Amino acid sequence: MELSEADIIQLENLGVSKEKVRSQIETFKEGIPFVRLEKAAIVSHGISKFSEAREKSLINIFDGARDRISLLKFVPASGAASRMFKAMFNFLEAYDPKTERLDAYIKRTGDTEVATFFEGYQNFAFFDLIQNRIKGKTSSKEEEKYLFVQEMLLEDGLNYGFFPKGLLPFHHYGKCSATPFEEHLKEAAAYSSVNNEAKLHFTISEQHGEMFNQEFKKAGERVAAETKVSFTVNYSFQKSSTDTIAVDMDNKPFRETDGSLLFRPGGHGALIENLNDVDADVIFIKNIDNVVVPRYSKVVADNKKILGGLLLELQEKTFKYAELLDKNNLRAEELASIKKFLEEELNVHFLDKYYSFSIGEQIEILKDKINRPIRICGMVKNEGEPGGGPFWVKDVHGHISLQIIESAQVDTGNPEQLRIMKNATHFNPVDLVCGVRNYKGENFNLLNYVDTQQGFITQKTKEGKDLKALELPGLWNGAMAFWNTIFVEVPLETFNPVKTVNDLLKPSHQVE
Repeated sequence: MELSEADIIQLENLGVSKEKVRSQIETFKEGIPFVRLEKAAIVSHGISKFSEAREKSLINIFDGARDRISLLKFVPASGAASRMFKAMFNFLEAYDPKTERLDAYIKRTGDTEVATFFEGYQNFAFFDLIQNRIKGKTSSKEEEKYLFVQEMLLEDGLNYGFFPKGLLPFHHYGKCSATPFEEHLKEAAAYSSVNNEAKLHFTISEQHGEMFNQEFKKAGERVAAETKVSFTVNYSFQKSSTDTIAVDMDNKPFRETDGSLLFRPGGHGALIENLNDVDADVIFIKNIDNVVVPRYSKVVADNKKILGGLLLELQEKTFKYAELLDKNNLRAEELASIKKFLEEELNVHFLDKYYSFSIGEQIEILKDKINRPIRICGMVKNEGEPGGGPFWVKDVHGHISLQIIESAQVDTGNPEQLRIMKNATHFNPVDLVCGVRNYKGENFNLLNYVDTQQGFITQKTKEGKDLKALELPGLWNGAMAFWNTIFVEVPLETFNPVKTVNDLLKPSHQVE
């Protein structure tokens, strides 16, 4: 690939190396191989399920240690709300209240999303706000409902269609409404505060920085007064150096009308760099839209403590064994104990030829396996919600490991792979607790544990022209592929995402 002088300047401004661009173009040419599923992870084989007594024990471990360690809540929050409102944007385009009744429109089009919206729209947290803004502007009920949607979405109204999802009013508390941002502050107070101080890190879009600052000034004071916890909130943006080059259908760099190269955001997998930059002993990760109303707050906090307690328990053993391995003078039975711990508690598989290696080689293998970041991932029973799932996966070298796999990574044209995928009993709600330090207290470089072969190639268009785009391995997929991974069943009540505006009408988002 020949780069012009202007191309090289563009790469330098983005912080993208020529080698990275060439590597990405090779990926387009070669394609990304499907993963090879061995079997679905299930309870008793890949997913842990704890008794009530065990859960209480883990909560006690976490609560007993939390004031001696640093905790951080890491929330990917750059998502725009526009996709939430897709059906309602379509409604504004397709419906004319002057010529057709709303019920006739719904019957004619079969638009169930619009029907559901208006059946329950009085229960949205923003209903009264919008009604007061449009009051008296129309005499027709049909036009009033149309005006409601316009006021909700468009730039000369509240402009919710272009808000970050994290700053929309989700829950109505009578005198005020709470955004997901505010609900995450409440959660942090409940399970990730240390000595009545809680730290949160939100990854956001740069253009929304001031909006988040204003929300923190308002909501932060309210939640601090309510919980007696003080908050430190930091932000970061997806780095331009993680953008990926786009190519045309012949795998040649796609160029804009001005001749410049087209780069696109690399997806949430780019956030592994942001995660790598934060500093804490234990990091909780949860998506911005997965928040709960008060009646579920205890079950959420308890389950986070369960996952956190398990991490601390496993880290204590991991650190002890890692330190022993560094001394290099272990007996065979000590090596066997470490190997057993890795297999039974960290889900690590060893190749059959492990015992053919010398003691020195076995020690190096054990060092490699044990000195890795650890992630404890909550998994919920599969109730038909979209999302990746927990699987045992075999790589090209024959190594088997636990992974969170998306359907796009699986060769569904292969009957056996499709059968394994359909056997999944659980799915990934993005509920992680991460340990990112070694026994010496040093941070792992998380970029060393990414499987670059777990990205995604998608087809897009730009100004009517077809192109191919490259998404980096997902944050909790390939970006964490070489972490030590433990899956734990958590209650469905802990998973309440808002993918469309109508999800806010579900009982889980209605304050009693």
